[in-house]
Amino acid sequence: MPELILASTSPYRRELLQRLRLPFEVVGPQVDETPLEGETPAAAAARLARAKAEAVAAGRPGALVVGSDQTATLDGVAILGKPGGHERARAQLRAASGREMVFHTALAVVRRSDGFAHEQVVETRVRFRELSDAAIEAYLLAERPYDCAGSAKAEGLGIALLAALDGPDPTALIGLPLIALTDALCRAGLPPLRGLE
Repeated sequence: MPELILASTSPYRRELLQRLRLPFEVVGPQVDETPLEGETPAAAAARLARAKAEAVAAGRPGALVVGSDQTATLDGVAILGKPGGHERARAQLRAASGREMVFHTALAVVRRSDGFAHEQVVETRVRFRELSDAAIEAYLLAERPYDCAGSAKAEGLGIALLAALDGPDPTALIGLPLIALTDALCRAGLPPLRGLE
């Protein structure tokens, strides 16, 4: 069976990849995630997903390496990085109240030994409810989503903050688009289910 490596230290991406029931290894990529001047959020996510996959693939040319990155925009303006703490998370959710956030989740799958490469950006539109300060505070204290873009974990209690979701793959919002990844794995000769080839 070909080697499969997840180029990420994200526990969310690890949990998602486990759903496909393929054996894989996790290797943390060493990549500078500083945004480039003038780079769109979608382009930044795509560049970083590719850089993560390539960084790990450089040392493991025969492995199929999966990289992913996610950025979010609110009314077209980038939300840079994860909040990292309570105050920034509160500010992100106050800003998002009653508005639409767009998540750009990029996937890159590479294998150097045969030149295999698949790249894709999956977009998910999320409309937030009108959020009171009390609701924001209660949510942040309950879930502490300080390592999540947009400060809301849709796979957890954060779903209560949302009014609507629109996108082709619900797992993209969590951080790894499994529908796109399954397509790439099938093309690379590593389908999660026999007969999907």
